Amino acid sequence: MPVSALALAGRSLRISSRRPDALIAALMLPVMLMLIFVYFFGGAIDTGTAYVTYVVPGAMLLCAGFGAASTAVSVSEDMTNGVIDRFRSLDIGGIPILAGHVAASVVRNLISTTLVLAVALAIGFRPQAGPAAFLAAAGLLLAYITAISWLAAALGLLAKSPEAAGGFTFLMMFLPYPSSAFVPIETMPGWLHGFADHQPLTPVIESLRALLLDQPAGDAPWIALTWCAAITAAALTLAGILFRTRTR
Repeated sequence: MPVSALALAGRSLRISSRRPDALIAALMLPVMLMLIFVYFFGGAIDTGTAYVTYVVPGAMLLCAGFGAASTAVSVSEDMTNGVIDRFRSLDIGGIPILAGHVAASVVRNLISTTLVLAVALAIGFRPQAGPAAFLAAAGLLLAYITAISWLAAALGLLAKSPEAAGGFTFLMMFLPYPSSAFVPIETMPGWLHGFADHQPLTPVIESLRALLLDQPAGDAPWIALTWCAAITAAALTLAGILFRTRTR
């Protein structure tokens, strides 16, 4: 990563630290939702295993969705408060500016995901992964967080205001629900099966679940990585076009 992107990532992290209310909400809300699912609904949902064991991968991705929403808002704020003009006067290009936001998003998401995992371990989650499987799961999660962060950055450029940016990212926060994150897909209405089976999050969740629990993963990891690569490539392309269009 260029030095300018690293400096801008530090700037984004400092801005986050000055908004403790938003930071605490982004860190705690996924934990609270996981606890709600485990203790309020888990007893009524049959997944063939302890519900906390089933739900942890989905909670991790839900966490990434909340983190990405703040990235979109931060990018939109930069586009509307005039700071981009100052960066451009320093000959800093669009990609380093956005890469700084994405890098900060990845750091925030890794911290919040670690918190979710720590709470899950405290309430009974027991991963069976060996070192190689655990590293593979961490790499896949990092690929997903990077992809969704770049998508959020592009949506932040597309939005005309920070409020609109927050609304645009609702879909990313909603996607874990019509997937295998919280209930088996076969328990959903039949008309929803096609979408739930083939949307991007399902192979990521199934891969994480298989890797962390030392179960056969099949082709799911490769499908998940293909989705992550495609989302990242599309988001990078869209972000470059939108940045040039909005800064002419």
